[in-house]
Amino acid sequence: MANETMTKAELVEQVAAQAGTDKTTAAGVLKAFEETVLATVAKGDKVALTGFLSFQQVAKPAGTARNPRTGEAVKVKAKKAPKVTIGAGFKKVVNKETPAPKLAKV
Repeated sequence: MANETMTKAELVEQVAAQAGTDKTTAAGVLKAFEETVLATVAKGDKVALTGFLSFQQVAKPAGTARNPRTGEAVKVKAKKAPKVTIGAGFKKVVNKETPAPKLAKV
């Protein structure tokens, strides 16, 4: 089982190879994707890539937490948080129920 982490630079290189394009174009597309997801979720809308991932904003209510060192109760303000949900297709690939796509040679 591989436990390596793909860096952003490696991701850009792999996407470029998969798409048959140059790294500059792939990096631009990845940056545009990130910015689009961030802007969309920040305004409260959901981004859904059916079967893969969905990104959305959720409201976290105000409440009480405990300081782990002292055990003292601490008030926590309400806030918004990002939520990423893994799609069924992604889960099937991870659980080897569906074969993973083949990667291009880099």
